[in-house]
Amino acid sequence: MRVVTIPIDKIYVPAAKAKTLDEDKVLPLAEDILENGHKTPIYVRIGKDRYVLQSGVHRLEALKMLGSETIKAHIIQAPKH
Repeated sequence: MRVVTIPIDKIYVPAAKAKTLDEDKVLPLAEDILENGHKTPIYVRIGKDRYVLQSGVHRLEALKMLGSETIKAHIIQAPKH
């Protein structure tokens, strides 16, 4: 699987994924990314004019917190639900 860089503002987070977000994990993860870099890509599928998050909500939020405009991602084939 190839890693690509995609714009964060083109990623849609489904409500079910957003509900799993633990705010207490975001800041420590952002600090780790600052120190060590973003090593583990998120997983997205291609939706209509956007990417749909499949896995990696904490990494996505941490990079948003850091002001990043892009994120490393794997694009996968996945069901719409």
